[in-house]
Amino acid sequence: MIQKYIKRPITIEAVQWNGHNTNEIISFCGNHCMVKNTYLIIQTLEGNHIAEIDDFIIKGIEGEFYPCKPDIFAKTYYQAD
Repeated sequence: MIQKYIKRPITIEAVQWNGHNTNEIISFCGNHCMVKNTYLIIQTLEGNHIAEIDDFIIKGIEGEFYPCKPDIFAKTYYQAD
């Protein structure tokens, strides 16, 4: 039977890459991120993913990193106090 589920509320850390804050991204992700001219390669639990300028880089609850497009980020998260 199909059930409905609600996502548990969690607090995450994230940085939006603007193309000029590469040092901040590297400091945040450490060796989970490789910088290529106009994009980043983020090592995720599912393999490498590409992050483009304006994407958010999220640190998950297990310490993993992954990119998220700005429109999806805005629909999923709001800034904590």
